[in-house]
Amino acid sequence: LTLCSPDPQAFRPPEEKDNVLQVTLPTNFKAARFPSDAHTAVLRQLEADIEAIRFDTGKGKVELPVKLKVHDSVFVPLAKWAMLLTGNYRCVQKSGMRSIRDAVHSDINASREVYGWVVALCQSLGASASDMVPFEKYANAAQSLLKPSSAARALAAGAQNIERVDLVVQTVAQLKGQRSASVDETVELVNGWLAANRKKAGA
Repeated sequence: LTLCSPDPQAFRPPEEKDNVLQVTLPTNFKAARFPSDAHTAVLRQLEADIEAIRFDTGKGKVELPVKLKVHDSVFVPLAKWAMLLTGNYRCVQKSGMRSIRDAVHSDINASREVYGWVVALCQSLGASASDMVPFEKYANAAQSLLKPSSAARALAAGAQNIERVDLVVQTVAQLKGQRSASVDETVELVNGWLAANRKKAGA
């Protein structure tokens, strides 16, 4: 097994065909190498093939806006944890959903605090500072994220189960004897939406 971080912000527009993916933040997927050199070579080949692809727009050929980057450090993909807990999951509010931009920038100091807390947690697990993404870089990118996260949209649409990175981070922190009031609040809000959706579905 290896780890991969879904850094690009993308979603499938409901009015489009199944093969249409709209990318709102074109960055890179970060994958950690496998223990096996042979298996890692497969990732490296994928990385090179994607890098070489050119898409014909009808007005010329362009590079794909999202690429795969393979890293030697297993902790590089965990940089996404801080982003998810600062933006994506904090889109979830008690009465509705807000955009990632608003989740990050409505209280930039609170966002910086939770981001730093998650980064520190990752470093306590063995990550180095260079494995992480600086808060300022993430906050700047979040300015263009004008929609709620996919997790928030799924909850608003009645999903009874979603990916729970918020719960993973909370659980890992508890095992390390650490707590964050912001993360605890986020987990509670997500739990509340899931419980309500399940109750509604069972009614």
